[in-house]
Amino acid sequence: MAANPFKPTAGKMPPILIGRQSMIDDFSEALENGVGAPGRIMLVTGQRGFGKTVMLTEFRRIAKAQRWETIGETASEGLVTRLVQALAPSGMHLDQADFSPSVGIAGVATASLGQAHFSVASSPLTLRNALNRRLSGRKIGKGKGILITIDETQAASRDDLIAIATAVQHVIADGDESDVPDAEKKGVAIVFAGLPYMVNDLLDNEVTTFLRRALRRELDNVPLPDVKNAYLETVAESGKTISESDALEAARRSDGYPYMVQLVGYYMWQSAQRRGSDTITAADVEAGTADALLAFDDAVCAPALDGTTSAERLFLRAMAQDAPESTKVGDIASRTRRSRSWVSKYRAILIKDRLIRPAGHGELEFVVPHLGEYLKQQ
Repeated sequence: MAANPFKPTAGKMPPILIGRQSMIDDFSEALENGVGAPGRIMLVTGQRGFGKTVMLTEFRRIAKAQRWETIGETASEGLVTRLVQALAPSGMHLDQADFSPSVGIAGVATASLGQAHFSVASSPLTLRNALNRRLSGRKIGKGKGILITIDETQAASRDDLIAIATAVQHVIADGDESDVPDAEKKGVAIVFAGLPYMVNDLLDNEVTTFLRRALRRELDNVPLPDVKNAYLETVAESGKTISESDALEAARRSDGYPYMVQLVGYYMWQSAQRRGSDTITAADVEAGTADALLAFDDAVCAPALDGTTSAERLFLRAMAQDAPESTKVGDIASRTRRSRSWVSKYRAILIKDRLIRPAGHGELEFVVPHLGEYLKQQ
């Protein structure tokens, strides 16, 4: 029995990384071009479902293929401790370590630390030493290094981000000051991925100003012709067929939103499979889209509203009355019974957070597909 080729599970590598080749090239070339290449420090942003986790998975795959060591982490409490643990030599146990302002450790010890506590002040130096110690080992070849990827960066604590940024900055400087030829220098690469507003939070901190030199890449909708071609190729490789017109319609239904591309593909393929057919028809596209929207609402639309204020939701609900069409800015003022200055303020906030965007003179539209319809249903 043929397996469904589409992989909408979060973080699961899809069969085709459509529309992402330039970003993949930037990263791969940075590893090849040596210490100082801009792609070795990267900020990847995008709304939920745009494929940030998939990109980090691909970056780690590329790094491993180039014989780099990799560490993949998701931001949460104890992030720096886990990074040090991943870098520590065998025999060092940090699984019970946490942060405490009352105890400090100047560096990384070689014996078990047991119940050790890292202070916020000492954590940059601790991580710096752990990185340098690992880089100096024989397991990492000349010209290679360590890649660290951090997902959901917007959830990281300020102290953890300062510790990581400071440590990485010093490790890069340590390498620059060595007498080793550039081609043989071992280095560190780090990729932060998170929601769009995280960039401002990262760059506003005086300790992380070096991140302003990082290569910034924002994941956006994939062009519909690319989605159509991906559907045609992926379906054909799975042993089924789909017409160009039906593949284009499926692409339109996905709106080029990467997670929705996978969902529509998965459910239209599954619809044909249930019928025992090797042909995906227009009816399968229709049924697949309906199932995809239900899954999309739970996985993307609901989380997209997490963290929004009551005022922001009022603004969004006023826009939702016109969904899926765009909304005139003047209509938002009348529907919310708020002033023009109030509308201007929250328009700017929601555009910065990539929930809405301009859609022609004096009009706005949702960035996240189906978010307006979802708000209507609520």
